[in-house]
Amino acid sequence: MTDSLSRRRLLAAGGVLAAASLAARPAHALTGPSLNRIGDWTLDPAGLYFVSYDGLVNTQSFQLNGILTHGPHQYAAWYTADRSAVLARRALPGGAWQSFPLPHRLSTDDSHNVISLGVSPADGRLHVAMDTHNSTIWYTRSAAGQLSDTAWSAARFEPFQRTLGVLSLGAVTYPQFVLTPGGRLQMSYRTGGSGNGVNRLAEYDGGTWRALGAWTAATGAYTARGVTSTTRNMYLHGLTYDTRGRLHAAFTWREGNTGVLCNGGGLANHDTGYVYSDDQGRTWRNDAGTQVGTTGGAAVSVTSPGLVVDPMTVDHGLMNQEAQAADSAGRPHVIISYVPGRFTQCVSSYAAQRAQYARAFHVRKEASGAWRKTEIPFALGSTGRSRLVFDATDNAYVVLPFARIAAASAQSGYSDWRVLFDGAGLGAFGECLVDYPRVTAERVLSVMYQRRSGGTTPSPVRVIDFRLGG
Repeated sequence: MTDSLSRRRLLAAGGVLAAASLAARPAHALTGPSLNRIGDWTLDPAGLYFVSYDGLVNTQSFQLNGILTHGPHQYAAWYTADRSAVLARRALPGGAWQSFPLPHRLSTDDSHNVISLGVSPADGRLHVAMDTHNSTIWYTRSAAGQLSDTAWSAARFEPFQRTLGVLSLGAVTYPQFVLTPGGRLQMSYRTGGSGNGVNRLAEYDGGTWRALGAWTAATGAYTARGVTSTTRNMYLHGLTYDTRGRLHAAFTWREGNTGVLCNGGGLANHDTGYVYSDDQGRTWRNDAGTQVGTTGGAAVSVTSPGLVVDPMTVDHGLMNQEAQAADSAGRPHVIISYVPGRFTQCVSSYAAQRAQYARAFHVRKEASGAWRKTEIPFALGSTGRSRLVFDATDNAYVVLPFARIAAASAQSGYSDWRVLFDGAGLGAFGECLVDYPRVTAERVLSVMYQRRSGGTTPSPVRVIDFRLGG
C-alpha cells in the first residue's frame, strides 16, 4: 500500500489528518465533478424484498452504515430471501465478496428494521445492530482483531444480545454507529416514538459500552393554525465528524399533534435546524456558537434559541433523515427535500405528492457564515431520500433515488447542478446506500442498491463503484 493510500485510509478509520492539503488548493487547481464507472457486483441474487414505508429494509438512508470500508476491506450487510441477516466483505479494490448468514432472521416486514455496521479500531471489532423499531435491539460484535484477520465466518461473532453488553437500551429505533476522529465508536439511537421521542448517545471504550445520555428533548410548544403541539422528536439528517473533530448535526422536527397540519394526509415535519459539538457530543451549540444543550443534562429542544437555518412549515411534505456532509473546510452541507410552494401550499398526501412534485435542495453554510439554499433542478419522482458526498476539491455529488447521481462544482458556488449518471440499466428501487469512509479514503463512491421487484419476490442486491473526479 502506498503512503498516500495509507494516509487516506487512516482518515477513513477516524485518524485526524490535516485538511489543509484539500482546503489550501489554489483556485486554478479546482476541477469540475466527474464520474468514472469502475465496477458493478452482485452481493445477493435474491435479497429480501417488500415495500414498507415506501422503502426497502436493505437500503434505507438511516442505516449508517449498511456498507462501509475500513482498512483493506469493504463490509456490507443485508437480509436475504429467507430473512436471514447476511454479512459480507471483500478485499479492496476488486476482491471477490465473501458472505455468510448470521443466526438471526428479520422479525417483521418493517423497513425501519435495518442492519447497521460500525467498527472499533482499538480492538479491531466489527459491530452489528439490527431489527428494531421501537423494540429491543439485536446486537453482536466480532472477535477482537477481526478487522485485520483473514478468517471470516459467523463463528467469529459473539452470540446475539438484546443489549449493548452491560448497557440495556430498552425499546429503540435508528441505531447508527459513528466513529470519532480519534477512533472511538459511538452509537446514536432514539427512544420513544415518532412525534414523542429523544435522541441518545452511547460510547464504546475499552471493550465496554456506556451511556452518555439523551441530548434532545421532546418537550416544548410549537403552534400552527391556532393548534399547539407539546411533543415531538428530532429527526437527524446525520451525525458527521469533520476532519477538525467537530460533530455536525442537521435535523428536522416532527410534531406529535398532527392538528398543526393543513391536511391530515400531510407530514408534520418542519424547519431545518443545525447544532454542533466540539467535545464529541457532550455539549451542543447553535450556529452562532451559543451552548443550547448538554448530553445527559439540559437537552436541545424546539424552544432552544438559534436552531433554525432554513424555516419551513409543516405544509410541504418536508422529509426527515435525508443527508448531510462536511466539506474540507469543515462547513456543513445538508440535502433536504419537499414539495415547493409553486406546486401546492398544502400537501394533502405526502407520499403521492412527493412522488409527483418533490425536489431536493442543497442547504449549506458559506465561508461568510451565511446559509444558502439551492434547488437541485430535477424531479425526484419518489418519496425517497438522497445521499451526499464530496470529492477531493469539494465538488458535491448527490445520490438521488433510483441510483441517479447529480453533481455541482465548488467553483460555481454549487449552482451548476447536472445529472452525471441517470441510473439506466440498474433497475434500482428507491433509496440507496453509500460507503462514506471509502469516499474519504480512496475517492471511490460505492453505491449499494436493490433492484425493483414486485410484491415480495426477492431481487438482486448490488454494489456499483465510481471513481470521483475533481
